[in-house]
Amino acid sequence: MRSLEEFAADKLAALERAQLRRAPAVTARTGIWVERDGRRLLSFSCNDYLNLSQHPQVIAAAIDATKRYGVGAGASRLVTGNHPLYAELETRLARLKGTEAACVFGSGYLANTGIIPALAGPDDLIVMDELSHACIHAGAKLSGAEIQRYRHGDPSHAEEILGAHRGTKKRALIATDGVFSMDGDIAPLAALSQLAQRFDAWLLSDDAHGLGVIGGGRGSTFVNGAAHSPIQVPLQMGTLSKAVGAYGGYLCASNAVIDLMRTRARTFIYSTGLPPAVVAAAIAALDVIERDPAYAAEPLRKARLFTRALNLPDAQSAIVPVIVGDTAAALAASDRLCDNGFLVVAIRPPTVPAGTARLRFAFTAPHDDSDIARLAELVRSHVLRR
Repeated sequence: MRSLEEFAADKLAALERAQLRRAPAVTARTGIWVERDGRRLLSFSCNDYLNLSQHPQVIAAAIDATKRYGVGAGASRLVTGNHPLYAELETRLARLKGTEAACVFGSGYLANTGIIPALAGPDDLIVMDELSHACIHAGAKLSGAEIQRYRHGDPSHAEEILGAHRGTKKRALIATDGVFSMDGDIAPLAALSQLAQRFDAWLLSDDAHGLGVIGGGRGSTFVNGAAHSPIQVPLQMGTLSKAVGAYGGYLCASNAVIDLMRTRARTFIYSTGLPPAVVAAAIAALDVIERDPAYAAEPLRKARLFTRALNLPDAQSAIVPVIVGDTAAALAASDRLCDNGFLVVAIRPPTVPAGTARLRFAFTAPHDDSDIARLAELVRSHVLRR
């Protein structure tokens, strides 16, 4: 026991010296406002891009489901936890994404750490964007496949890797975020799809931050005029915890692939099902997204107001990073914004590469244009001119 305590204490001390020690702050959220450390702050750090977690229709659906089915699922979905609402949610997700079927997991992290090992093994190759989400890296490691990482957003480098390694491997998987959670840019899915077809590889896109925000709310495979002819991505993964405002992860794919997930994905088999209220809330949120694509477009419009005010490149999603570089400087910049009434959390390594600590701005539909203008002025005077 003493060695364990010493190990933990030494690790924490090292993290403290590097200003990388973390602790969750108690935050009470009401829409886009939060209460933290006794202060009321306007938040630009929440992934609830459409504020659907606070939507009356979504809340009412969750309450009704709790009254009808209880609080918890009670077991894994393959035992008794597959309550009736799951079928409706999976049908709706498949329809929205244009696939034959869908499978809902306990979270986005559980999805990728279950999907990837169910598709790839020691005889296979996984080629992934170097800035893919941590759960893609974790799923790839669990698979035992050979892992090769290509330069961020660079399909030509992915092509080089496939050319060098594909011939020696039985199967190949290309994995990427659809919208990158820390940079806000969109993956070159069309080019990656072409590579997948050329090299007989399977393309997986994690659209956690695309669903409900871009492509008319349908996500990154539907951007750039692809609404009626989406980019061919056979493995469309995502979460229900961002723009949908609920919780859980999903995979939209063919009937055969989804059947395989339900039979072989360990994080599906060995996890208790989601609470009925969460599933019902997700269904109600999808109703809002489908019937009001103009509302779904608001986070991107708000993000572009911000980038244009600062003469930054046009935002591609609801996420805008302002790279500060030094960890201490990023924390100080966050504190300055907090002193002026804004919550913008500093993102530090290892979440982002060393030397790229940043302020990560997340824009939501309810943000007022005037508040965005005021925030941009503060960033111009207190962050970009440091």
